[in-house]
Amino acid sequence: MVPNALQAVSAYVIPPLLGFIVMLGLALVSLLRGGRKRTNILFAGICLLGALINADVALVSIVPDERLALRVDRTVHLFFVFSIPIYIRFVHEFLGIRGRRWLEVSAWLLSIAFLTIVPTDLYFSGFNHYSFGRIVHAGVLFHLFSATVAFTVIYCLAVLYRAMKESAENHQRNRIKYIFGGLGFSALLLAFTILPVSGVPVYPLGNFSFIPAIFLAFGVLKYDLLDIGVLIRRGTVYFLLTGILTALYILVIFLFNTFFLSTGSGDSFVLSLVLALIIVLLFTPLRERVQSLIDRLFFRGRYDYRELLREISGRLASLLSFPQIRELLIGAITEALQVERVTLIIAEGAVFRLYEGKEMDGAAEPPSAETALLIDLLKKEQRPLSRAAVESRPVGEADREAITRLFDHLGAALVIPLPAREGLAGLIAIGQKKSGELFVDEDLELLTTMANQAATAIENARSYEAMEALNRDLERKVEKRTAALREVLAERERTQQQLIRSESLAAIGQLVAGTAHELNNPIAGAMSLVETSVETIAGWEMQADKRDEILDDLRFSIGELRRSAAIIRSLLDLSRQTQTYVEAVDMNRAVDDALRVLHNQYKNLPVEIVKAYEDALPAVEGNFANLGQVLINIIRNALQALPEGKGRITLTTRQPSADMVAVECRDTGIGIPAASLKDIFKPFYTTKAVGQGTGLGLYLSHEIIRRHGGQIRVVSAEGKGTVVTVELPCRRREA
Repeated sequence: MVPNALQAVSAYVIPPLLGFIVMLGLALVSLLRGGRKRTNILFAGICLLGALINADVALVSIVPDERLALRVDRTVHLFFVFSIPIYIRFVHEFLGIRGRRWLEVSAWLLSIAFLTIVPTDLYFSGFNHYSFGRIVHAGVLFHLFSATVAFTVIYCLAVLYRAMKESAENHQRNRIKYIFGGLGFSALLLAFTILPVSGVPVYPLGNFSFIPAIFLAFGVLKYDLLDIGVLIRRGTVYFLLTGILTALYILVIFLFNTFFLSTGSGDSFVLSLVLALIIVLLFTPLRERVQSLIDRLFFRGRYDYRELLREISGRLASLLSFPQIRELLIGAITEALQVERVTLIIAEGAVFRLYEGKEMDGAAEPPSAETALLIDLLKKEQRPLSRAAVESRPVGEADREAITRLFDHLGAALVIPLPAREGLAGLIAIGQKKSGELFVDEDLELLTTMANQAATAIENARSYEAMEALNRDLERKVEKRTAALREVLAERERTQQQLIRSESLAAIGQLVAGTAHELNNPIAGAMSLVETSVETIAGWEMQADKRDEILDDLRFSIGELRRSAAIIRSLLDLSRQTQTYVEAVDMNRAVDDALRVLHNQYKNLPVEIVKAYEDALPAVEGNFANLGQVLINIIRNALQALPEGKGRITLTTRQPSADMVAVECRDTGIGIPAASLKDIFKPFYTTKAVGQGTGLGLYLSHEIIRRHGGQIRVVSAEGKGTVVTVELPCRRREA
């Protein structure tokens, strides 16, 4: 009967023993690896109290002396009553809550008050005996302590839950979730121990607190709850490795004893040699396998390391533009590792440029003290650094806090150096993973390789850009040095053009002078005869209407002869570069006179003449004969451009501005080839057939308009007609 009871008690003791082991392990890891951080110390304190309460439950069940068991119970609770302020303080510190010191002080005062009654029967008075073992019986004031514990647990769970819901970062939310599920439910299960302590025959649920404690340990490993995840992972690897080698060691000894010592042929030297060889041969591959197993179990990646590295390497090798390298690097890291933020910091002379997607695109920042400290640390380490790694490095407290502030400013959980031939080209600041998971060795290897290749690509891009800048500079220098030569050549070209123009003008002058001399005599004779005829006919006695009609024609002939004489004089003046007399010219009348002169040329042609004159057009200061000759030349060219004399000519006068008058001649003729437009104002240049033009009409027209201070423009397209526009100032400006 007794052995069965002991067996049952031993079975019931297993859960609190497991809880003791898990809690003690978490406490030791937090104390030994977490440094002097308040959060880690408080966490270790809570875990130690949890380990003590689990050990107390196990000891009370197996210690035969009830008086000794009661003394053990009360001794443990002398420490356990302080779980209330420690728990509250840990939650406040973990969440960064300030301003609730009154609550923490109140909890400490309550714990001190409970401390005074723990050794009395008011707290514990004897034991309750159940089928699962012995458990202490609650005194009157123990229920007050239980109520305080219940309030503390509910308060802390509520604060943690609210912070978890309000957190915007996945990493922080996951950290709170595991603290909430681990410590919160461990405390909640321990609180239910009030039932068997109060006499209710229920197995104490607090004995199962090892379950949420394991959940908490998983969170510490996976989400770095205490900022010591890397150290815990390494410790876990070596713990499992030691266990495997120990088991292998025992197996080898067992086999050696079984097969060799039983036959009397055993040799301890052979055994030692075999064990040493096994450890030497298996240590490294076993360590890698165990590390890979832990990473797959806790930190399963979402990318193919080798395939991604091959793709990125190929693309980086083909890029020679820094913006493209930057976009590829930031995009690849963000996509592959699913991180919240990637910031590329590049050193450029005396400043650092920050690149983070489209934000902070190349923003320049002077090197701060924090940046300089981090750069120096990366130069020494030559490998990725996490926040936890920085806190464990042998640097001054002030420097460590400065670097931590820079981590916070960049939102970084990890920084990767970009090595260069001389120092560092910059660094990559990487935020937390969106899942909240830790960076594993595979991630660090990928990031380190990508950083090395990116640094080389950036250096190549800078060299290429420097070479391009040098080429551009050389081109500018060559351009500058050849500018003088081009100017000399241009001046030579202008001189040649002026020489050709002068020779042309000289030829025209000679031609005009000779022609004018030859024409003046017959014109003078014709004018004399016509004037005599007018006087004679005026004395005839005949029908007045017929006589007047003949006289009108003769008088118009006299006017045209005088105009011819004026044109000849103007040609002489033009060839001699002398000024002609100035008069007020009505451009509407000048256009009509030009049409009257050309009437015989188009009266039998199927051509439509459209007039669009502006009324009240101001007079132009100029030479009526010269301007009339210009209009005759322009309209004659329009008539000759009409295919078979068929089409429309539109003559328009307008006042584009207060001191400017414009005359436009638009035809529907064959147009002028684009290649010929630049030459139409050159002397002796014509597009007409041989014998149909001298090539002087537009040249003389251009010179006359230029001397009047105006301008003449020609717009034409082959097969679509021509538009000639003459613009003249109302007040003559000598050109």
